[in-house]
Amino acid sequence: MSLLEKLTSLSKRRGFIYPNSEIYGGLSGIWDYGPLGAELKRNIKNAFWEEMVQKNENIFGIDAAIVMHPKVWEASGHLESFSDPLVECKNCHHRFRADHLKENLCPDCKGELTAPKKFNLLVETYLGVVEGEKLKTYLRGEITQGVHVNFKNILNSSRAKIPFGVAQIGKAFRNEITPGNFTFRSREFEQMELQFYVKPNLEESFKWLDYWKEKRLNWYLNLGFKKENLRFKEHQKDELAHYAKAAFDLEYLLEGEWKEMEGIHHRGDWDLRRHSDFSGEDLTYFDDETKERYLPYIIETSGGVDRVFLFLLANAYFEDEIGGEKRIVLKLNPQLAPYKVAVFPLLANKPQLIKLAREIYKNLHNEMMTVWDDRGNIGKRYRFQDEIGTPFCVTVDFESLEKNDVTVRSRDTTKQTRIKINQLNTFLKDAIKKETIDF
Repeated sequence: MSLLEKLTSLSKRRGFIYPNSEIYGGLSGIWDYGPLGAELKRNIKNAFWEEMVQKNENIFGIDAAIVMHPKVWEASGHLESFSDPLVECKNCHHRFRADHLKENLCPDCKGELTAPKKFNLLVETYLGVVEGEKLKTYLRGEITQGVHVNFKNILNSSRAKIPFGVAQIGKAFRNEITPGNFTFRSREFEQMELQFYVKPNLEESFKWLDYWKEKRLNWYLNLGFKKENLRFKEHQKDELAHYAKAAFDLEYLLEGEWKEMEGIHHRGDWDLRRHSDFSGEDLTYFDDETKERYLPYIIETSGGVDRVFLFLLANAYFEDEIGGEKRIVLKLNPQLAPYKVAVFPLLANKPQLIKLAREIYKNLHNEMMTVWDDRGNIGKRYRFQDEIGTPFCVTVDFESLEKNDVTVRSRDTTKQTRIKINQLNTFLKDAIKKETIDF
């Protein structure tokens, strides 16, 4: 079984990710996040927001709408350029992206393929209640344009001065022809981006490009990714998007193949220039220091929340043996783990143990994501918590009743230590912040 197959099975079994609309046969390329998945996804987004907005006084956050005026997509070039070459098998009628095929035969049945046709990736939608009078528009294919069309509003409502950035997290939609590799290529997905506005000076702007490349790489390393599994791939001139002066993909090594996780792009002044031309609005920036008026260059960092989620699972997935028994463990960064701690009574039929364990659970639950578990024996509970990535397990036993302490077990080392109950909260918070579990 491949790693992706193991992750797909684990995700459904333990409540990370479910197939969308499964009871009706499912909907290809769209996924639902279960209780554990929702927590992990929220933690990823919170980590991004803290790093990009909270810790930078010159970066502002917005939350733009999913549906925008259709002229936005004309100005951005998506109606003209946001398309893939599509081919169809004349035998089985399966469709594929022509640029993904290594030979001119159907990969499913070896049948003959049609000539490539352009296929626009934007998802159409309509606004209005009267048939024939509805406005045709699109679900956004990227969240980027919601920032640029608000450039003037952001300047007028904040103290933003160049250089400054605007961060956003939000849903986007694409008519992917061949969604697959679990959540890697989806039709509905979530992006986390920074649009960073700088002076239109090539030398200075490329320094900012290098700056954000380093900052974003370090962010992923701090999440727990192994450095040897990350690399930057530069786009060659014939690979650059229509708007880009330079572009780099930050890639993750998954099952022997490098997969794009985040893009860092030099967008030049394409976006503001196009929106200024198409809307008639003056989107130039007036520099109080130099008394110049200009359209800024834009440095973009654009990552997929769902891809980071998937690669975090792959990065954290381990199999080993404990006492001759196979163990699956997700060695997630404790700050990202859905649950930080699990609380057990040693025995589920002893009222005095349950009472104390419940008190501890309630106290911890107010401070961090905590789960209660009294099913089966202690060994099975440990295995379950290891599999969902819980970094610490707290067990209340008979010694706890006498000495007011508990056993705390580490997920990664399986080592145990005794901690006084009145020190437990502080101990766990400190251990989570350290990001490594070793005692």
